[in-house]
Amino acid sequence: MGWDSYFQEKFKPYERDDYVPARVLADFGAEYLVQDSEGSTRATAGRHLRNDSRMLPAVGDWVVLLRREPVSSVHGVLERRTVFSRKVASKESKEQVLAANVDIAFVVATATDVNARRIERYLTVAWQSGAVPIVLMTKADTVDSPDELRLELESVSMGTPVLVTSSVTGEGMDDITRRLQPCLTGVLLGPSGSGKSTLINRIVGADVMRTRLVHHSGEGRHMTSHRQLVQLPGGGMIIDTPGLREAQLWEGEDGLGNLFEDIEELALRCRFPDCAHDTEPGCAIKAALADGSLDTARLGSYRKLQRELRAIAAKSDHRIRMEERKKWKQIAMAGKSRARP
Repeated sequence: MGWDSYFQEKFKPYERDDYVPARVLADFGAEYLVQDSEGSTRATAGRHLRNDSRMLPAVGDWVVLLRREPVSSVHGVLERRTVFSRKVASKESKEQVLAANVDIAFVVATATDVNARRIERYLTVAWQSGAVPIVLMTKADTVDSPDELRLELESVSMGTPVLVTSSVTGEGMDDITRRLQPCLTGVLLGPSGSGKSTLINRIVGADVMRTRLVHHSGEGRHMTSHRQLVQLPGGGMIIDTPGLREAQLWEGEDGLGNLFEDIEELALRCRFPDCAHDTEPGCAIKAALADGSLDTARLGSYRKLQRELRAIAAKSDHRIRMEERKKWKQIAMAGKSRARP
């Protein structure tokens, strides 16, 4: 299940007879499916965890479990090694954890819809998490020239490995399972209809994930309604996630440096350190655009993601300040009420 010395150290404060470590296999909203050394069981989060959404368990988490019948209780969540987060789909700047303690992030792109800008966005999410990203091109059997598409994906992913796969022919399946052995955890990130659930079913050799045919319009049809961790027969685990129409980013511009290293290296060659790459003389990025060595669309994608991350950071800081102010106001009011005769 991926338990090692890192999590053993984090569990030490809870080492008592009635607490056991368990890993979250599935998130059904009100309940979780978790597994410890005795097997799998249903569990709910303790009240102190439900009061703060940031403390709730996510699929892949190692939790502190109090076994009970018929439903166990999650007392705490161990510190995460890696975490996949995104901004919730609302006006508020809040974090939603998609998966935790993932070693390899498989960014899924279907061969029938290779979208460079979408791949860049998903790769940014992967780099932000701390996991190692790998691009998976699915449905290779549906196109005439998968090698050309692989080269296109490699040019976008900037050194990230690209695996060509097919759930029909079995191409690439062994390579995926080999990378997860003996006990690593992977996650599949991609839009609806990109073949994530079908891929897991092919690797496991059974229909463990529900699937549906792609709509005649070509749009993916959303089937996976919850995140789930699946154990693979040959060792290792993989997490399927509901299709994300748009991968909303969360805080941290570090992920951009890994994916857009070429642009950031060009920026270092500009004559002025605060160059806005607009009208300044000696701008290396403008020169690269002029000679064609830098794609205009790629630069636009970089700037868009950068603006998005900075806006999220600014909103998040404001929200945290407001929450702290509200908390201390409540404490002060409670103190005054206790002081009254």
